[in-house]
Amino acid sequence: MPDTALPPSMLPRDAVLPDYGHGGLFGLIRSIAGFLNGEAWAPWPAEGALPNAPSSSPVLVFMLIDGLGDAFLSRHGAGSRLLAHRRGRITSVFPSTTASAVTTTLTGLAPAAHGLTGWYIFDRRFGGVLAPLPLCSRAGARLGGMFTARRLFPYHTLFERRTRPSMLVSPVEIAHSPFSQRHGRGAGLIAYHDLAGFADAVVSAANWLKRSGGGYVHAYYPEFDSLSHDFGANSGHAIDEFRRVDDAFGQVVERLAGSGADVVVCADHGFIDSPEEKFVRLDAWPDVLAMLAEPLWGERRAAFCEIRPGAQAEFERFVAEVLSESAVVVRSDTLIEHDVFGPGERHPRLRERVGTHALLMQPGWTVWDPRPDEHLHDMLGVHGGMSADEMWVPLIHARC
Repeated sequence: MPDTALPPSMLPRDAVLPDYGHGGLFGLIRSIAGFLNGEAWAPWPAEGALPNAPSSSPVLVFMLIDGLGDAFLSRHGAGSRLLAHRRGRITSVFPSTTASAVTTTLTGLAPAAHGLTGWYIFDRRFGGVLAPLPLCSRAGARLGGMFTARRLFPYHTLFERRTRPSMLVSPVEIAHSPFSQRHGRGAGLIAYHDLAGFADAVVSAANWLKRSGGGYVHAYYPEFDSLSHDFGANSGHAIDEFRRVDDAFGQVVERLAGSGADVVVCADHGFIDSPEEKFVRLDAWPDVLAMLAEPLWGERRAAFCEIRPGAQAEFERFVAEVLSESAVVVRSDTLIEHDVFGPGERHPRLRERVGTHALLMQPGWTVWDPRPDEHLHDMLGVHGGMSADEMWVPLIHARC
């Protein structure tokens, strides 16, 4: 059960809270950290699964398919290898988004500790609202400075100072970005160009580690997420891409047959669709925009607000009376106190990163405050919220 406990009245309908113990992505990564320190690895006892015996294999492969939620796998995975190897489900972190969850997989830290609380974060040192993965402002301006990445990401990675070595498999487009370089410290790197190259790189890395005495492969694939954003969570494009990913998984397992390697497949989050008619634009209420000391940040499904002193009660009334169908508003301190962002030593700028309030959107709804100086990317498929489709991800395991 999740460690967090908030009254249902503070949460969106049918919200799934993040589990930072045995039933969540954070716990899975902590078990991988144990493997990197020389421990035997046992398939994680996800919800609905019985724990298996520890593996004696010195090679563990972790394939992270961005956006592949457990609900999607259940709806569209009939006959697939991935569904056949599903061992249960686990929750994402909160927010249920790439910047927060992938950073957890690369560091072993919960969002409370690494401080990346959404695609956008707030940091006064760098001018306000910025996107940490591409290192740009919300308006799109690139962040410069020799030490920007070091100051934004001051923590250790999952791969440093470990008994066993690691290899990262990453798309060539992001493999050498400042974010990737900073979060890949301590691991070797293989960059790939397409899905076939992804499978080849995973097999090559696993075989090299086996010959070298063992180790860990962290392999990231983002295309399923991109198509789900553009075309929708259950679109034909997403289904076709899932089938290609399933074929690639099958090839990896077949090519590693007899090696003894453990192959784990998981995701950072799932998806939910949000049609245009369920998009709340705060610029429709100029008086409400005036209550914001900064532009919104975080996610369209979980947006953080810095409300001006003296306007907080008024803002809360606005949400309760005008946005009652689409959102709930929670004071961010409440989320911190209930460990919704996870355990561990809190990031020194955590309170700055979550503002005074959080807008938690009801299923299917999004919110933003479009500004004249930015291009708003249209997205049918979204994530970051607390719906079951976003929060539950599958845990898939094959022993080769």
